[in-house]
Amino acid sequence: MILRFLYTLLWLLAAPFIVLRLVWRARRQPEYLQHLGERLGRYPQRLSLPVIWIHAVSVGETRASAPLVQALLDAYPDHSLLLTHMTPTGRATGEELFGRFAPRVQSAYLPYDLPWVMRRFLRHFRPSMGILMETEVWPNLVETCRRRHIPLALVNARMSERSARGYRRAGPLAREAFAHLSVIAAQTESDENRMSALGARYLKVTGNIKFDIMPPTTMQALGHEFRNRFGPRQVLLAASTREGEEELLLETFARLCPPEVLLVLVPRHPQRFGEVVKLVRKAGLGLQRRSSNDPVLADTRVWLGDSMGEMFAYYHASDVALIGGSWLPLGGQNLIEACAVGCPVVVGPHTFNFSAAAEQAIEAGAAVRASDMDDGIGVALQILQDPARRSAMGAAGQAYAQTHRGATERTLDLITPLLRAARPRR
Repeated sequence: MILRFLYTLLWLLAAPFIVLRLVWRARRQPEYLQHLGERLGRYPQRLSLPVIWIHAVSVGETRASAPLVQALLDAYPDHSLLLTHMTPTGRATGEELFGRFAPRVQSAYLPYDLPWVMRRFLRHFRPSMGILMETEVWPNLVETCRRRHIPLALVNARMSERSARGYRRAGPLAREAFAHLSVIAAQTESDENRMSALGARYLKVTGNIKFDIMPPTTMQALGHEFRNRFGPRQVLLAASTREGEEELLLETFARLCPPEVLLVLVPRHPQRFGEVVKLVRKAGLGLQRRSSNDPVLADTRVWLGDSMGEMFAYYHASDVALIGGSWLPLGGQNLIEACAVGCPVVVGPHTFNFSAAAEQAIEAGAAVRASDMDDGIGVALQILQDPARRSAMGAAGQAYAQTHRGATERTLDLITPLLRAARPRR
């Protein structure tokens, strides 16, 4: 197909810039220059059992995969699981979540979408099936799996209108890729409709697997420990903030919030922790870091959550949460974890990546939408000052999360026939 040839040619032309981008990112995160061979389909490890392969791009997709990984391990004890990622933080999250299952579960990078590189990857691991998390549809990957008769499912699939417009610009190339997926497990009917319009043929709405992520008891205990450090102060959490949001947040917080309110600030990307420290100091606010493990002092205004894998604990320890990514046009971050532990939520105007979850949480009374950062902190202060409202929103969030569980089981039911029919590949 001429369009796929041109697409591959673009990849080749972009290769020098991709290398430069890795080097640029390695300034903040040296891990980007590790395991470079894997990005070209060369791997040191092999898996001894038949392989089920799950692709989870970065942190969010990897965490979302946890219930499905556990379900597959339980349902297919004679299989290994290979998790592939595109970012070092995604890979580190996979090793953190599933390292206890090694060597049965392994993490690696998925190579770039060049046909011969994808063939090398598939020849090496010989997966019985591939499972793509959420939105990753790469034309050469899909075509290579089709030619090798490897079933390929897109699960927990979401498609915002913005993403759909991008795929529509790719024309027949995207339509062919969506049409050749073996099955798509969509989060909502809107996601299903958008992917159907892009050419997908085998779709079913199964819900959002993130509702099946249960708050670990260890995180609840850690949340209580954090709360004891904070003392009697009211706690406002800024969860998974993105670049550009922290400066806006800190200025508004300093202007509107009294000293008895402690801001717990957790940036989305760990490589930005140092940058955010500088922003807090620039704002003239007293700062402590979670990593120091020191008691929180009375004159500390901002407690920086510079850790990974502890978001449930941060929600447990907080009175209300502002959800990052929603205050600038970035699409928003996941609010389901906050609801699951009963933490009231305030979201900004931009939640297109989680539109259904955000609207449902607002309708359920678990979340409130604000028009901008000033409005968001104003609403959060109102919730902080109203214990009855806080309690009602927390209970509504837990009920909302409970109501929407079950997507993992429905997804497993959908992909099981594909696994049973798959050709043995050992």
